[in-house]
Amino acid sequence: MIWHKHYSLDDVKAMNINMTAHLGFELSDVGPDFLKGSLPVDHRTRQPIGLFHGGASCVLAETLGSIASNMVLNSAEEYAVGLSITANHLKAAKDGRVTGVAKSVHIGKTTHVWDIELFNDQGQKICVSRLTTAILKKK
Repeated sequence: MIWHKHYSLDDVKAMNINMTAHLGFELSDVGPDFLKGSLPVDHRTRQPIGLFHGGASCVLAETLGSIASNMVLNSAEEYAVGLSITANHLKAAKDGRVTGVAKSVHIGKTTHVWDIELFNDQGQKICVSRLTTAILKKK
């Protein structure tokens, strides 16, 4: 298990998520080394021509990676913030939900790197994203 302590799905859902709540973000699974959640493809997340917005892909990826990064840390001493994100959009999503799975690539003392893959309801990969978080000490 890569997490600092054992987290149930309810523990993770209780974390302050803010912006993504307005977009319909839902956490669906936490495993020993991954975090899974989704966004709906609807009026809040579509671009003008009706496709899932690339920015929504980044919001989903950064949300999952940032939450996961903070779960690795002792929150009394440290916290993680986004440093860099990339996203390659592979396929369009027009309806349903887009589900992301975040898995660690590197867990260091000053940075974490996460790969986040996004899938449509048919299980097709629609986006691959990489998030780097900076690890900061609490003062």
